[in-house]
Amino acid sequence: MTVIHPKASIIAEAGPIVIGENNIIEEQVVIMHSLKDGEEWDESRVLKIGSNNVFEVGCAVFANAIGDHNVIEAKSYVGEGIEIANGCIIGAGCRLTVPEKLQDNSVFSGSACSLNIAPDRPPAQTLQLEFLSKVLPNYHHLKKVKKPEQAVN
Repeated sequence: MTVIHPKASIIAEAGPIVIGENNIIEEQVVIMHSLKDGEEWDESRVLKIGSNNVFEVGCAVFANAIGDHNVIEAKSYVGEGIEIANGCIIGAGCRLTVPEKLQDNSVFSGSACSLNIAPDRPPAQTLQLEFLSKVLPNYHHLKKVKKPEQAVN
């Protein structure tokens, strides 16, 4: 189950966005698959977001691809042309603007957003996900999405 908080924005201008399992997308997060000048919506241009990712409050993500087990911390910014691998952490307030493919377990932190490589990927947020799935229904109307194999023709 993926939890998307109220006030999060997921904008698919350029093509579809596919979101994996067990992601947490917090308040005021912006995930955008944006068009460049002169481009139009293209069904084949898909932004894939893997599983077990956490997008913390107020981050903005315009990346081309996002792998699994990543943490995008509060108020961080990931620009266009960036591919986030697996197990990466983009620290609070960090801004990544140069197009590149990040290496697995990349960690950007501090006021200079310095890069380090972690020995392991961040742990899955299973407890937080379970807590949110119990608490959010008490305060918000949740929508259940039918999986394609459950759809009725």
